Amino acid sequence: MDIHHARCARWLLILSAALVVAFSVSLLLGRYPAPGLIAPQLLAQDDLAFRLAFNLRLPRMMAAVLLGVTLGAAGAVFQVLFGNPLVEPGFLGVSQGAAFGAAFAIVFLGATAVVTQASAVLFALAGLTLSYGTARLLRYGGWTLRLVLAGIAVSALFSAGVGLLKYIADPLTQLPEITFWLLGGLAAVTWNKLLSVAPTALLGLGVLTLFRWRLNLLSLGEQTAFSLGAAPGRERLALIVAAVLPTAVMISISGMVSWVGLIVPHLARRLFQTDTRYSLPGAMLLGGLFTLLCDNAARSLLAGEIPLGILTALIGAAAFLGLMIWPQTRLNFKP
Repeated sequence: MDIHHARCARWLLILSAALVVAFSVSLLLGRYPAPGLIAPQLLAQDDLAFRLAFNLRLPRMMAAVLLGVTLGAAGAVFQVLFGNPLVEPGFLGVSQGAAFGAAFAIVFLGATAVVTQASAVLFALAGLTLSYGTARLLRYGGWTLRLVLAGIAVSALFSAGVGLLKYIADPLTQLPEITFWLLGGLAAVTWNKLLSVAPTALLGLGVLTLFRWRLNLLSLGEQTAFSLGAAPGRERLALIVAAVLPTAVMISISGMVSWVGLIVPHLARRLFQTDTRYSLPGAMLLGGLFTLLCDNAARSLLAGEIPLGILTALIGAAAFLGLMIWPQTRLNFKP
């Protein structure tokens, strides 16, 4: 094993250990019986503390990690496939489609949790389908450019639809619910919600992990990848779908959580350079750790819940500014 591979393996081990430690500590972090960390033995002595930790806190923590892993992986895949440092998992109309679906369910379909979640997933996938179909109809530019333009247009349409739904929503009941959903958060996550999305999310993440080495090949360009035996069109579509499906189902239970999929791949490239065999797992670990820590802050800093999307945007934007200013920032995408 050469120096680069040894260094990457060491960083993956460090991040894995950090995630395990953060997850273990997070289970003991809450506001009962007093704000802050509780002693581990209290879980065995206090039945209420045990039920709070394992019936409320644990599924929320697992959802936070899975959400961060999904957004980190999707952001890394999209930035490599599109060769653009500013794309993120909401690209191709996915996030705005999910937002429209959730708002539509809240206004017209009764706003039950199951209906809102299903509507968000349906419209997120509709956003991807519309972006892909529109890109096929365009007659100028390369495929990547057409897909970028189609994604921008579809996102704008769904964003306008969300604005219209907010305008006609009941200002006393429906509008606050739409607003809270758009701010993002995991306070309502239960075991049932987590188990309803985990299989799809894990399936997509498994596909991305198994074929992460193909991203190195696809980042070289259409003609080069084809000459090396790849089928760029089919493989790009398969990887995009594998990234979008987990994103859609996780957004359906978390609401809009921004900046994770944008900043985490940049941090991963700083640690692992551009070899996606290591930078993609690194982005997954960093995303899970980042979202878990942000969710800990969201539920413990104040007596009331802070929307998760606010914290991820605040910290992510500050970190992004730091990366742009820092002289050794790597924004290249080819191995």
